[in-house]
Amino acid sequence: MKIFPAIDIKDKKCIRLIKGDFEKKTEYELSPVDQADKYKSHGFKNLHIVDLDGALTGETVNLNIVQEIVKKFDLKIEIGGGVRNFESIQKYVDVGVEKVILGSAAVKDKNFLKKACKKFQNKIALGLDAKDGYLSVSGWKESSNQLTLDYLKEVNDYGVSRLIYTDINRDGMKQSPNFEETLKVAEISNCPVIISGGVSSIDDIKKAKNLKNIEGIIVGKAIYDGDIKLEELVKEDA
Repeated sequence: MKIFPAIDIKDKKCIRLIKGDFEKKTEYELSPVDQADKYKSHGFKNLHIVDLDGALTGETVNLNIVQEIVKKFDLKIEIGGGVRNFESIQKYVDVGVEKVILGSAAVKDKNFLKKACKKFQNKIALGLDAKDGYLSVSGWKESSNQLTLDYLKEVNDYGVSRLIYTDINRDGMKQSPNFEETLKVAEISNCPVIISGGVSSIDDIKKAKNLKNIEGIIVGKAIYDGDIKLEELVKEDA
């Protein structure tokens, strides 16, 4: 199973949010590049990056930081946050990221997702962020009135290469992921699923390892707050 340590970038800093709320943010001392260096030096191979400036503006605000991380550390990076057109996808692909995550834009416009999967084969990851079973969009500020599982059934054959499922109620809360809902998603998904939101301990990682169609798990706040030691975590990374 792949472990994806997380870096959320805002104003060129690493930050973490509680349930996606920009009013409840914690800033960390290390820069995004230094944080990536730390992950690489511990032996991690994958990295989950969210451009929070991008999520707010719809532009690839931190493209140069992402490019520097790719060049320096040879990590397999998935990047999301405000990717709303082919031009943005192309920019990220050109700098060498492994997967580009489409979230709100894909939920609002299924046709955009379909075309993106065709144009950028094996590069598109779908980010589904849910609250009480319904998908949220626009930096989690709006509910889409679409049930997660219904939406997934509609786009399941589009050629998405990875699905990242986040339970918003758990994100940044360190209360363990919503394994029950994630399993429902993994059971019907045609592509492997990444668990996101709420990882609190190594036990959560071990539990995730035994689940079907789960490719990996994203770990954020529990690393930054010292609840999970990187030395322990990297042992679970395969």
